[in-house]
Amino acid sequence: MKLKKLYSSREVAAITGLTARQLQWWDKRGIFTPAIPTHRTARGGFTERRYTPIELLELMVLADLRRRGFSVARLRRLLTVLRTRFKVRLYEAIEGGGPLTLFIDGEKIYARTAGGDLFNVLEQPSQPLLMLGESVRLRELTVRESPARKRKKVQSP
Repeated sequence: MKLKKLYSSREVAAITGLTARQLQWWDKRGIFTPAIPTHRTARGGFTERRYTPIELLELMVLADLRRRGFSVARLRRLLTVLRTRFKVRLYEAIEGGGPLTLFIDGEKIYARTAGGDLFNVLEQPSQPLLMLGESVRLRELTVRESPARKRKKVQSP
């Protein structure tokens, strides 16, 4: 994927699998606000939201989590905890790119600090976990492109 300076909401929707309506709803509710929000033009219309490459990567992760069954409320909590408790953005915590690395076991999201402490981000983000044995299989949370949407075939008469 070739990176651009800014992506329209249509481009983001095509890449992530989210809909333009979801992006609009997330923006209005403060869940995920684009770098350049929509605004009224001189002719009375509105401009399209614009997202940075970093925001695109974050939205790709959030879209993947939605496909895995994570609710919007849990995604909001994830973003809030990363920002308030750990002082990082989502992109800093994916693929080992920052002081925190995110892991997933299918149902829960964990954060490991550079010092090795592990936290359950959605349930008890202020309490490090005590891990005994290797009963929990964690996979690093990474950016994944959305699967291509299946188009309905129109049958000719």
